[in-house]
Amino acid sequence: MGLTRIRSVGRCLADKIVTNDDLAGLMETDDEWIQQRSGIQQRHHISENTGPADLGAVAARQALDRAGLEPGDIDCILFGTLSPDYDMPASACVLQDRLGIPDVPAMDVRNQCTGFLYGLTVADAFIQAGRYERVLLVGGEVHSTGLDFTTRGRQVAVLFGDGAGAAVIERGDDDERGILSTHLHSDGKFADKLWLEAVSARAPHRLTEEMITSDDPPIFPKMQGRYVFKHAVTRSAEAIREAVAAGGYSVSDIDLLVPHQANLRINQAVAMALEFPEEKVVNNIQKLGNTTAATIPIALYDALEDGRLNEGDLVCLVAFGAGFTWASVLLRW
Repeated sequence: MGLTRIRSVGRCLADKIVTNDDLAGLMETDDEWIQQRSGIQQRHHISENTGPADLGAVAARQALDRAGLEPGDIDCILFGTLSPDYDMPASACVLQDRLGIPDVPAMDVRNQCTGFLYGLTVADAFIQAGRYERVLLVGGEVHSTGLDFTTRGRQVAVLFGDGAGAAVIERGDDDERGILSTHLHSDGKFADKLWLEAVSARAPHRLTEEMITSDDPPIFPKMQGRYVFKHAVTRSAEAIREAVAAGGYSVSDIDLLVPHQANLRINQAVAMALEFPEEKVVNNIQKLGNTTAATIPIALYDALEDGRLNEGDLVCLVAFGAGFTWASVLLRW
């Protein structure tokens, strides 16, 4: 009985590159302001009618091709997203149709920035319980159609990009290589520190003219930036320490740290808090922005392509996001 492993990964980036200078034409901002606060230089946005399941399908096919598998080899689909194609059905079901995999279970994991790690934990549990043999886990987001590209919304709008990452998850034949432990946390009392209030089932008729035309429209995401930054650094560092301690390791044993790409400054602060060398941290937010549930599988893909992720490496994945939720996964690649 081997450990659950990530057999392969794939990615898909939206087709249009949007630079900081491009955003400066839409709002009062500039390249220096954005980079100073986030480290982001550019991000990808969709150009026309495209949903996260469409991006996810491209990433999934790439992951399947890299594993030498066909869609029919998958017996469960998990889809992490905060920007689903529709309120219903689940984007996992839309992806299922795109890939032509009928009859297998498909469900969304709505844990926003920690969605991929929550999904990885669910996949591991399913596989170790003998419920499913091979799970397709996708994180996919289209943020650009739901952001406020005016000066009023710049604090949030400059951060996000569109993209998808996919992973094929299965049981390996090694008791030492694969997922060693997973650690999930949340605290809902912080929900309104980072949230999207509308469209909401709590509101009569869900969407009203006032929601769209008010000076502070609830249809756009809101974030208390400094508050989120502080908690992200603290909780991420805690989750990393928790993961290595569970395996009898120390932080210095980590060969590669793959954090959620919310803000380059957060990741740098986490590395500093842990006294962990920044050259062992995967950061690609500079070119991609925050793709939420897709950031970690895309970062794994990039690390493999760059030769930074190698067989036998001790890897720690960590994420923090809305909810607040935070999570870590320790694995031997």
